[in-house]
Amino acid sequence: METNASLEARRGTRPAATSSRMSRRRWLAASLGAGFAALGCRAGVAGQATPFPSPVSGSRDWQAERWVGGWAAAPHRPTAGFGDQFPSQILELDDQTVRQIVRASIGGEQVRVRLANTFGTKPLAIGAAHIALRDAEERIDPASDRELTFSGAPSVTIPPGALVLSDPVDLATPPLAELAVSLYFPQPTTTDTVHGFALQTNYVSASGDFTAATAVPVDSTTQSWVFLTGVDVAVAAPTGAIVALGDSITDGTGSTPETNRRWPDLLAKRLVADTHAPLAVLNEGIGGNRLLHDPPPGFEFAGPNALARFDRDVLAQSGVTHLIVFEGINDIGMPAIADVPAEAVSADDLIVGLTQLVERAHERGIVALGATITPFEGAVYYSAKSEATRQAVNGWIRTSAVFDGVIDFDAVVRDPARPTQLLAAYDSGDHLHINDVGYQAMADGIDLSLFDMAGRD
Repeated sequence: METNASLEARRGTRPAATSSRMSRRRWLAASLGAGFAALGCRAGVAGQATPFPSPVSGSRDWQAERWVGGWAAAPHRPTAGFGDQFPSQILELDDQTVRQIVRASIGGEQVRVRLANTFGTKPLAIGAAHIALRDAEERIDPASDRELTFSGAPSVTIPPGALVLSDPVDLATPPLAELAVSLYFPQPTTTDTVHGFALQTNYVSASGDFTAATAVPVDSTTQSWVFLTGVDVAVAAPTGAIVALGDSITDGTGSTPETNRRWPDLLAKRLVADTHAPLAVLNEGIGGNRLLHDPPPGFEFAGPNALARFDRDVLAQSGVTHLIVFEGINDIGMPAIADVPAEAVSADDLIVGLTQLVERAHERGIVALGATITPFEGAVYYSAKSEATRQAVNGWIRTSAVFDGVIDFDAVVRDPARPTQLLAAYDSGDHLHINDVGYQAMADGIDLSLFDMAGRD
């Protein structure tokens, strides 16, 4: 195992400034601006194809619209579940409505939703869809209820592997507002595209289309989001979105359900209060996720590896300006507990993977921030070898200047007296995941100047 010193010497690393600016990004921005000017287009707006008749195009000024992701969840395959603490993510729906609750990180005057059949093997029929402001539990504010259409139609069939956007609807959405998205499934449907650990109760109806109902007759509940991967918000002023790409600690494992106390939620709350940086925050964490490998059998909930899902979960999100990468702990620990020794990784392997994510973000002009891996001594993953790998990767994140800035979560949550462990006040109980207090400390420990919009040169 290479030490930090040998890695740094071999790679020619240098101290990283948390708000460093890369000359390549300046060149990229200038080149893109010149290219758009030559085409007679505004920077950041794709050239328009020859218009053709459409049920929704005539009244829309496409170029004037500014869409930013207000909420997102990363899709993955469901897992059958085991034990009382891990219910099955596989639901069998038929002539039923599912009302799903999400919290927008940023406000606006219009919204649209993203529905995905990412892992489906047959077409997915959505018979009706509505969005509204949530009242309480499964109830909505009826005055805010809006029917969603798809290219002008009230229903849509999504091909296997595909995603659809709804048409925009007028809905004044305050920052941090809770929204209810109701989907009607008229045909037998298996939930093969989910976000399994929503930490949010969602409601499955008795038979019938209740998408427009103020209250749904609840047949059952689920802690998963199904087929719903995003809610975009139209904003009046230029802004952007931060994508948090990570694993269970980003997904919020260890936080209190129903309270939106994941660290990205708490960062969004800080940003709403900070008028200098009115940015959205999109949580693209998946419990058990790895940077370099897909999940072994029985761990389907861990989702595709971060390199594989990067285009869908980061680059395809609306209005992305910043990326926080917080991955690596499961690459280090899962091969041993899942009995897949061939998937063991070195610090060098992780460094190569992390560098690839930065390169792909920079290709799109996205500011890439690296978060250090948090301590886990006492957890099932821990060994002297795994700790050495963690320390080597963290040393590289802090000093290499490959990332545009560093968020040192390790320094925030570790025990100063024993830095290989979480501070007891932040430990959820398994010595790996963080509790509500620790997630607040993580959010508070992020320097908001890293997201200075004026600095995206």
